[in-house]
Parts: sequence; C-alpha cells; structure tokens
Amino acid sequence: MIHNISIDLETYSSVPIAKAGLYKYAQSPDFEILLFAYSLDGGPVSVIDLTQPQSKLLSTIVSMLWDPAYIKYAYNAAFEWYCLSRYLGATLPLDQWRDTMLHALYCGYPGSLEAAGKALGLPDDRRKLTTGKALIKTFCTPRIPTDRDPRVRVLPVDEPEKWNLFKAYNAQDVVTEMELERKLSAWPVPDEVQQQWVQDQRINARGVALDMDLVRGALDCNSEITGRLIEEAQTLTGLDNPNSTAQLITWLHNQGYDASSLRKDDVTDLLAMDGLDGDTRRVLEIRQDLSRTSTKKYNAMETAVGDDGRIRGTLQFYGANRTGRWAGRLLQVQNLPRTYLHGAELDQARNWVMERNTCAIDMLLGPVPDVLSQLIRTALIPSPGHVFVDADFSAIEARVIAWLAGEEWVLKVFRTHGKIYEACASQMFGVPIDRIKKGNPEYALRQKGKVATLALGYQGSTGALINMGALRMGIPEEDLPDIVQRWRASNKRIVDFWYAVEAAALDTIKTCRCNAVRGIVFQMEGDLDRRFLTITLHSGRKLFYAEPSLTLNRFGRESIQYMGVNQTSRKWEPMETYGGKLVENIVQATARDCLAVNITRLENAGYPVVFHVHDEVILDVETADPDAVLGDVCKIMSQPIDWAPGLPLSADGWTGHYYTKD
Repeated sequence: MIHNISIDLETYSSVPIAKAGLYKYAQSPDFEILLFAYSLDGGPVSVIDLTQPQSKLLSTIVSMLWDPAYIKYAYNAAFEWYCLSRYLGATLPLDQWRDTMLHALYCGYPGSLEAAGKALGLPDDRRKLTTGKALIKTFCTPRIPTDRDPRVRVLPVDEPEKWNLFKAYNAQDVVTEMELERKLSAWPVPDEVQQQWVQDQRINARGVALDMDLVRGALDCNSEITGRLIEEAQTLTGLDNPNSTAQLITWLHNQGYDASSLRKDDVTDLLAMDGLDGDTRRVLEIRQDLSRTSTKKYNAMETAVGDDGRIRGTLQFYGANRTGRWAGRLLQVQNLPRTYLHGAELDQARNWVMERNTCAIDMLLGPVPDVLSQLIRTALIPSPGHVFVDADFSAIEARVIAWLAGEEWVLKVFRTHGKIYEACASQMFGVPIDRIKKGNPEYALRQKGKVATLALGYQGSTGALINMGALRMGIPEEDLPDIVQRWRASNKRIVDFWYAVEAAALDTIKTCRCNAVRGIVFQMEGDLDRRFLTITLHSGRKLFYAEPSLTLNRFGRESIQYMGVNQTSRKWEPMETYGGKLVENIVQATARDCLAVNITRLENAGYPVVFHVHDEVILDVETADPDAVLGDVCKIMSQPIDWAPGLPLSADGWTGHYYTKD
C-alpha cells in the first residue's frame, strides 16, 4: 500500500541561502534542522522539535524517509530532500519525492507558497502566517551582536512564546501545502515531467567547477580599477561620490545636459549625443564601466562556491512560467555576458587577470571592466582531468515553428544545406540562393533574412525587428515594413498557424468545445471553482492558462485574457494574449521538451550534464578524445524524437577547458 507523507522543515545556517544557494547553506558546519512538521496520509500535523536535548527523528520517521511505500511531498522538495540527506548523513532516494511547488508551476501558478495559495484562493487560515518571515529571521538566521546583546543567534529558550508560534507556523505550512496539492489533484504532474525533475536535482547536486584563481584575480583587478575610475571621476566632477546617481545627475544638469535617470540605456543615449564635451563624455564612460555587472557575477561565484570548488543549484526546474523552460539561479547562467575574445587572446586575458596585470589588459585588450565581463563564462571549468563538451541545437525555434506549421520550404532547408538566413532572403527577395554569398552584392540581403527569421516568427512587426537589432545591423528603419511584409508572404503557413491557434483558443474559451490545430489540442478543464484553458503539446505535456476569459484588446477586437504572473510587476493579475504569443509559448515549450528528451539521452549514454543554457548542454567528460565524444553527442541530439516525427534536429558544438561562447 502506498502512503503519502507531507513534510516541512525549519532550519538554521549562518550561510545566506538566497545568495549562496541550498547546497552551501546545508553544508555549513552550523547547519541544523530545528523543526520537522509532517502529516501522514492527510492526518493531523505533528511537529518534532529537534532543538530539545537528546531530540532526534523517531526511527519510524527515518524508516519512512527510506521506504518507497511512502511518497514524500514538500513545497520546493529539493530543500527538504537535501537537508534531510545532510541530517542523516546519506543521500535519500530522489525518486520518492514529489514537489508541490512544481505542481503549482506546472499548472501556471506562482512559485512561492504564499503567492500560489493566494492565487488558488486558499482562505487566510490556510495561507502562510504573516508573522512567518519575522519568525524565520528570528530563529533561522544569525543576528548581528551588539554591546548590549552579544548573542549571534536567538535560541528557543530565549523567546519561548515566539518559539511556540514558530512551531504553529511550521505546522501551518504543511496544511497549506496539502490543501494546495488537493486543489490541483485533478491535474497531476505527468510522470515524464516528474522524472525530469528528479534528473534536474541530480544535475544541480552534481554542480560545476569554478576557476577560483580567475575569480579572485578578477575581483582584485576590479577593485584596483574601480578605485582608479572613481578617483578620475572625482577629479573631473569635483563630487565626493561620482558613483552616486543623484550627485551625478545634478552635475550633468549643471553642465547643461538633461538627465532624469542614469540607467544603462540612458547613459548609452547620452554618449550618442552630438557635441558632447570631452569631460562629460569621459565621466559617462566611467559611469558605464562602473555599472557593469561583472563583479556581481564574480562575487556570486565566491559566495556560492562549495569547499570542493564547485557551485551547485544553478538551475531552476520549470522556472519559466507555462513553457516549463529552466531558469537560472545564483549565477544566472542563462544570462551571462558574451565573450568576444577567442583563442590565444582569450587565454592570455585569463592569465593576465590571474596575475592581476591590469596595465597589460588595458593597453592590449581594452577596458579592464569590459574584459572582466567577457571572462565571466570562462570561470566555469570542467573537473580536473576532464574537458567540457558543449553542444546546442541549431536554430531550434525556427525548426520547431516550421514543423508545427507545416512550412515545408523551411523544413527542406533544414533537411539539406541548413542555410536558413540565406534561404529566407532568397524567398523574400526572389534572388537565387547561390548569389547570397560573400563577395556578391546580394550578400547584403542575408542580414535582412537573418533578422526576419529571428524576429518575426511570433507575429511581430517592425518593433520586433528593432528589438532584434535591425537598426544596429545597419538596416534603414524605412526598410522594416517591407521586410515584415516579404517575410509574411514567404511564410504563409506560419502566418496561418498564428491565426488558427488564436481562433481555436477563442472558440474553446467561448464554447468549451475541444479544438485541434495541427496536432495541438485546446481544451477547457475544471469547474466553476477553477478553470483552465489547456494546450496539449505533441509531447503530451500541457500548458495551463488559469481563469481564461474574453475581453477587448486595444484595437477593439475580441481577445484572450487569463490570470498569470506579470513579469514586470511580479504580481498575479489579468494578462492578455493573442495568436502569435500563444504560438511563441507552444514553440518554446516544444523546444524545451526536445532538450529534456536529449538531456535524458545524454545522461543515459554516460555523458554527465553539469548545466544547460536555453538549447545548449554543457557536459563534464573524462576523455582522451574530446572530438570523438563531441561527434557522438551531436549525433545523439540529432536523432528523431518519437512524438515529433519529421522534425529535423541538428546540433553542433565545441570542446575546451573552460566555458565560452563559440
């Protein structure tokens, strides 16, 4: 007989979990589990106080933690799994755990327990107590000692009334988690997604090595150059703190320049002004250098690295709402600066940083802050005696949308020569593809084919081209409407797909009828208490849109509205969508599922994944023949997928002794 045990822990560690991550937090010598709250098969919640003398988990509880007949549930279950593994001194079986947070994310709800409970309409007594954060701060984190109170932490005996309240809070979390799981029980996490979660936790626990010599060298170089830049800015401006936004704005006003803020784009715009005087230009350049995020990334590495030189927990499973794509954590590996240095020049830059040779860097490679920013990726390195094998899908979204829409000419390109930018330009402008090559005047059309391919697949127009960098590529703004029209005329099946998807979603919401568009199924699920528009992908996974309804958009046309997390405000609120946006969700979710399939294939083939970025996987491989392994990895990633017959996949990559952008 299978039993369910719902668990919630309260813990202490002097390591800040938000900055250092779960693994370093729980590896701290002073880490301890304070409270263990649990409910067996939905029964009353019990709380075990592990701070009491001689207190420990009952042998029956320990047996349950190992017994496959007891399925363990927790919100953000990776935390409970790893903390209990540390407590017991052995790794608990991951496949026995279920993550209620994953369940909420899978159904389109927010990631935090409090926000998910509120979105699901749980009554106040079933949501997290408002005092919870204060109690966590009191008992779970170190305090700063003072002359009057030298304590470095607050113990239960110091605040017995608050401690009893904390135990009630701990028990309440279990009640909330169980209620959330009950409300979503009609839409279970698919077995395949559950297996991917297990695999993701193993990858996160494996971690990736960091080159701490480079990290510490970069921090020292940055400290030196920051001091120099601030001193130079002080001389030019006469300000006490030229890095202060308020002080610098006032100085700019006094120089005759209007500036209301100094965000990255604002500084770039000011630097592009005609007639900018020399001192002001230099001050703005210094501002630009000082605002680079490079040191924040290096600081994050130093904070989160474990005693063995590895950083763990850099991926968040199902971190991107609805599509289910992974998100970055700690280092934000999904959002690292690009590397423009390559080969011997990149090796030399790394050596100079480790030698703290800022003069050589500045003289021969460029501004030190810029070089440090480019080197962030290279701080990620393979294990000793290993190499990185890096492979990524080629133009995965362009392939997937063409496959979903049945845009045969695009699929033919990917099944043959693969030159999609040239082929797109050829289709758009009626020029033979063999003319679009370097040395011919027609080669200029390739840029238009490239930006159109990257920007226009999701019903975007001229604004999408500009956001994708069309103007920076040198394409005149007056040419953009023509590019939009030519691309749409050349990709009629993709355009039809946008409108068919929107029509299907609108009809499903309006009539509750099931609709299908090229194998993608639209359904209304739930009841008056909770309703979803679900979109079932070819992989079998569903995308959820909570509380769908119809509204009028800014053009006065009927459109789709649902409840979701606003990516700007981070609040649960009504969101509007349309055909192109739904197609974007479908395409990115399908590409995500292709990646998930191949991570499993690579792991099963004995190639350990240490992290992945969008459609790229990074493997830490012990091999004497990296090129042979790369060939095998690319072959694996190019194999057909059972649920995607006819989807042409291709992968390419590189091998090396640190991470970079090939």
